Amino acid sequence: MQRQINYIVVHCTATPVNTTIESIERYWKEQKNWTKPGYHYIIKRNGVIINLLPEDQVSNGVKNFNLHSVHISYIGGVDDNNNPVDNRTAEQKTALLKKLAELKQRYPAAKIQGHRDFPNVTKACPSFDVRNWLKEAAPELLN
Repeated sequence: MQRQINYIVVHCTATPVNTTIESIERYWKEQKNWTKPGYHYIIKRNGVIINLLPEDQVSNGVKNFNLHSVHISYIGGVDDNNNPVDNRTAEQKTALLKKLAELKQRYPAAKIQGHRDFPNVTKACPSFDVRNWLKEAAPELLN
């Protein structure tokens, strides 16, 4: 079944920058009792993008919006004291732009925004303003 995608959502893992994907997945299963990942894609510090879930499946990225969203996250987003900080590497920024452009081509009507830009979200995720960043980095991706 083809899902209608209305949002391409940018996240941070809100973990230390050296956190492994395996430990994030374990947290989702053991602490959250999720059967599916929180994101479709996750970007490692070196810019490598790992696909965690096929796009035709629903992940656990933003409560009440997952049915019509594709989620992409970078590892990081907090400092040593767990405060929100944009600590994306240059490689992560490049990989994120590339993946967003790819997803936007697949889902041209979808709006790209951060997790924090949804109603009733109190998190700082992804620890930067996605729309403002795109205005500078790739204005053609905004709608």
